[in-house]
Amino acid sequence: MRPIQMVDLKTQYNAIKTEINEAVLNVLESSAYINGKPVQELCDSLSAYLDVKHVIPCANGTDALQMAMMALDLQPGDEVITPSFTFIATTEVVALLRLTPVFVEVDPKTFCIDPVALEKAITPKTKAIVPVHLYGQAANMEEIMKIASKHNLYVIEDNAQAIGCDYTFSDGTKKKTGTIGTIGTTSFFPSKNLGAYGDAGAIFTNDDLLANKLRMIANHGQSQRYYHDLVGCNSRLDTIQAAILNIKLRKLDEYIAARNKAAAFYNKAFTNIPEITTPYIAPYTNHVFHQYTLVLEGVDRDALNKFLAEKQVPSMIYYPVPGHKQNMFSSFGLPQYELKHTDWLTERVISLPMHTELDEEQLGYIASAVIEFITK
Repeated sequence: MRPIQMVDLKTQYNAIKTEINEAVLNVLESSAYINGKPVQELCDSLSAYLDVKHVIPCANGTDALQMAMMALDLQPGDEVITPSFTFIATTEVVALLRLTPVFVEVDPKTFCIDPVALEKAITPKTKAIVPVHLYGQAANMEEIMKIASKHNLYVIEDNAQAIGCDYTFSDGTKKKTGTIGTIGTTSFFPSKNLGAYGDAGAIFTNDDLLANKLRMIANHGQSQRYYHDLVGCNSRLDTIQAAILNIKLRKLDEYIAARNKAAAFYNKAFTNIPEITTPYIAPYTNHVFHQYTLVLEGVDRDALNKFLAEKQVPSMIYYPVPGHKQNMFSSFGLPQYELKHTDWLTERVISLPMHTELDEEQLGYIASAVIEFITK
């Protein structure tokens, strides 16, 4: 059996090695390392894949979130509603811009922001909502967009973990996550479903004016070279990463199918284990399984984590400390939050290896190890 990795990027690379090497060498031969032809090709391909009008490439997913908030002219003190149960980047950029993070509860089944809790948190200072499509499935965007429209709020989708995911509206129409709100953002961190071989990110919007503004922000606020109309930053997707992503984008649906096949194996293996709740998939979304995350009940999670490590099975806890308990927000004068679902999940979730290269021998070994610990 091949060694088990949490994310096996090397085996995936070996399967596309010839294409990747050729693409990288072509960039080296062209010497167009910044804004080379593959960057625009990626924007065009992503635009077509996602059915979104504008794709603005950038250096990473955190920059994408920050620039989205900058483009919407959010001002210090404006409130931005976000789930607490997510990676810190979502709320880190809120703090960085001196906006006020407002943490709300998640649905304990989907792990995504709870629209009911969201609406209760709205105040006259609220300006934006940042739903996170956590672990690979969509937040309830139809309800979120209704709330946003009702209260005249912007919606910035954090789509770092769910690129390729489909959201189905009540009338049957479908849209890709990241294309439904005012602005969508994503990360191409190497471990993501569509991952580069370094840092990279992108922003999506159907708004022409916002797209132009975002392009300026990403390039020092320039409308033309050396003419800076607004405060921006320097956040570019380099040509080598774009060339790599062009190849991997063509395989994204294949990769999603492989992840779903692995998830189906896990689901079947854990069917009759009452201590385990396998990932729930809401009726309005599919799942692209960036992570395969279990909820444990009556199980010593830390002991399981250690046991799996001894069995050479990696596992991860995403995320052990929710945003509302992070020290970085101690100076913001935030209220004492009581987010029982969030706190409950942080004590019980554990993620198993999930990537495109898992085979049945590996999956069987992983599942057997989990079951051995729980039933011993």
